[in-house]
Amino acid sequence: MTLRAYIGFDDTDNHDSDFGTGKIARRFENIMPEGCHMWGVVRQQLLIDERIPYTSHNSSACIVVDLSDPLLKNVLVSMASEYIEQEAAPGSDPGLCIACEGDSALTALMSFGPLCTRQIVTQKEALQAASGIHISGHGGSNDGIIGAAAAVGLTVSGWSGRFIEFAGLRRFPDTVAVSELEKYGILAVSLDRDAMVPAPADIIHTKGWLRPRLWGQRPILPVLCRGKNIWESVGEKRKKS
Repeated sequence: MTLRAYIGFDDTDNHDSDFGTGKIARRFENIMPEGCHMWGVVRQQLLIDERIPYTSHNSSACIVVDLSDPLLKNVLVSMASEYIEQEAAPGSDPGLCIACEGDSALTALMSFGPLCTRQIVTQKEALQAASGIHISGHGGSNDGIIGAAAAVGLTVSGWSGRFIEFAGLRRFPDTVAVSELEKYGILAVSLDRDAMVPAPADIIHTKGWLRPRLWGQRPILPVLCRGKNIWESVGEKRKKS
């Protein structure tokens, strides 16, 4: 029987970093031990407020991992702690939070996560929400524990965030059939007023940016109809300033 684990990373970069927390989270798959399978990585957007010292977009990331053996949880905690310390940029305030399905703290984390999207919260509140599970700061002010805990709570809820890794989504072509996405577990859902159901042979234009949302505990790609049997995914890559 597998056990699902949630690993929250936050504040691992600085203004001079070549990449952010999302890429660091995605690369964690490369060092995971045998018996650990990365289901996906979800980006969570937190509050944008000038009083919060975020690097660029104030987002955090949650890695969702399926463990073949519950004892691997302790291995993951050790590896993730070492990894975030090695990869975090100088001057960053990295934080780590790890929970597993069945943990008693999940209810509090699911309440804490949405708070971080609409108001300023404190490290004390993060520590209280994550009581009984692993939460740790790894440098600087340790403020990253706030976003890390929020990432876990929002992802566990199953209704927030977008996938930045799932089934090798970066390898899909710019135009892809609905059936091909479904084969890998990604469901296309129409946002049109009439909400027609995309047919298996229909084509979706992703604009080179396939990023399903986490809706209903699964990856959902919102699409709009652009013609007969033609759809376009919602959203596109953010242009660098």
